[in-house]
Amino acid sequence: MPESNAAPSYPALDIPLKSTIARFTHGISPAAVTAAMLDWWTHLAVSPGKQLALTESAWNKWLRLMMAMQECAAGQASSCVPAAAHDKRFDHPAWRDEPFHLASQAFLLWEQWWQEAATGVRGVSAHDEQVASFVMRQMTDVLSPSNQVSGNPEVLQATLAAGGQNLLHGAANWWRDYMAVLTDGRPKDAEKFTPGATVAVTPGKVVLRNRLIELIQYAPTTPHVHPEPVLIVPSWIMKYYILDLSPRNSLVKYLVDRGHTVFMISWRNPGPDDRELAMEDYVQQGVMAALRAVQQAMPREHSRGHVHAMGYCLGGTLLTMAAAALARDGRSPLATMTLLAAQTDFEEPGELGLFIDESQIAFLEDVMAERGYLDGRQMAGAFALINSKDLVWSKLVHEYLMGAQTPLNDLRAWNADATRMPARMHGEYLRRLYLHNELAEGSFVVGGAPVVLRDIRVPTYVVATERDHVSPWRSVFKIHRLSDAPLRFVLSSGGHNVGIVNPPDGPAASKSASFRVAERSVRNNHAEPQAWADAAEQHAGSWWPDWAAWLAAHSTRKVTPPPFGGKGTKRLPVLDNAPGRYVHET
Repeated sequence: MPESNAAPSYPALDIPLKSTIARFTHGISPAAVTAAMLDWWTHLAVSPGKQLALTESAWNKWLRLMMAMQECAAGQASSCVPAAAHDKRFDHPAWRDEPFHLASQAFLLWEQWWQEAATGVRGVSAHDEQVASFVMRQMTDVLSPSNQVSGNPEVLQATLAAGGQNLLHGAANWWRDYMAVLTDGRPKDAEKFTPGATVAVTPGKVVLRNRLIELIQYAPTTPHVHPEPVLIVPSWIMKYYILDLSPRNSLVKYLVDRGHTVFMISWRNPGPDDRELAMEDYVQQGVMAALRAVQQAMPREHSRGHVHAMGYCLGGTLLTMAAAALARDGRSPLATMTLLAAQTDFEEPGELGLFIDESQIAFLEDVMAERGYLDGRQMAGAFALINSKDLVWSKLVHEYLMGAQTPLNDLRAWNADATRMPARMHGEYLRRLYLHNELAEGSFVVGGAPVVLRDIRVPTYVVATERDHVSPWRSVFKIHRLSDAPLRFVLSSGGHNVGIVNPPDGPAASKSASFRVAERSVRNNHAEPQAWADAAEQHAGSWWPDWAAWLAAHSTRKVTPPPFGGKGTKRLPVLDNAPGRYVHET
């Protein structure tokens, strides 16, 4: 046999090690982070101008702190630097007392300096600068005095008052969570939020089941309904019932009670046998199959085959792919399209896409090769890191240092009900959307041909959220430049989930909710996000009534509700009661 000069390859040996690493890094590739930090460090090392600027900044910050110390000694304490608007670490009144006030000020100045060091280094790529900034933020968050027993006056007061019992209770809370992680268990009291019993309880029937989805048709609650049904496409990263939580905050119930016939996709939780499912499968067996079934279930003489389609998060991205393909082929059944916190342009994907490069994708593909899917807990961990102040360190202080218990609510229980993602689909999603931005570029292929979002002409309602770490609102706003359809854009207060699950008569937390809204004419595509936000009309409360009024305005005269699955020889069979089977898969 001829000798080969190529080195032997043993890729299978890489997979167990990378899978172990991913468990501790929440799926983030250490190689990708190291490369970005090396890019930042080497350019900083050969930038004496930047070094001089940082030295000057450090000196100025030191002088500001010394002045604050003098003011404190004179009984005139003032702040050197205020905390960010959403930074609640130092809100407690005890932080105004010394030496804690000065400690918090010194920390905030130090934190600010490190962000200055991570940014503005000439020669560093935009991607690597974002990674460096993220890493610096994680580093400084760890060292915040609010996370230390001896440095946090609120914790010290509680410890003295309780004789240290709070720390014992906190240790018990930590052990409970640690064992849950080791055993892949669910949070305490999660069993109180069971789909079909306490959440996802809006009555309905499963009228379609295939390899990827169950389609739920909900029971009417009004004597007459709009002829055009509403089809909801949730994200497949988590279970569908975030839009049908408790009756008080169920968007499905809200729509049904206002005379809409609602259908919802419930995605199957994929396993090892589904490793080859692709993005095309999610379009065809998901959105397209559901649209056909909805049309089949609705009397055509009333709805004329038209459907109001709504997609949330990645479900909205998937819906735009399907809508563009249908419009391209001249057979779109859509009456309107609604997108909730859904990106169509991934050029600036926000912090979720910080680590997405070819190295990171290759790392995840090796991790997924072992089992054929990405575990949802790794994705949930990455989400927590993105918003670590609220989701990691505030929990450390509240539950592990103060020893308190955070009651589990329906939204937090849903958040812990993670799903998996097929290996092929997830690799395509990262590479084709995040890395190459094919959907915005008009090169994403559906049904054998590229799709272009400008082919979509139906009225479109888009909701973004102000504090979204997953789908930043300025990125969502870019649909203005990708679509020529009549567009109503809403900017809701809150984050990716709370800004969407925002009922008008919800709990006290939602009473401070507000939203900005503006209608765009067909040809006005060039507004900048901040200029839009400054000019948009602001309203107190939830955006749900505004959307309900918009849907009603794009619907026709109400009719008698259709039966489950339709009628006649083409009627869809009733397979199960809602919420179906797929939502219970773990």
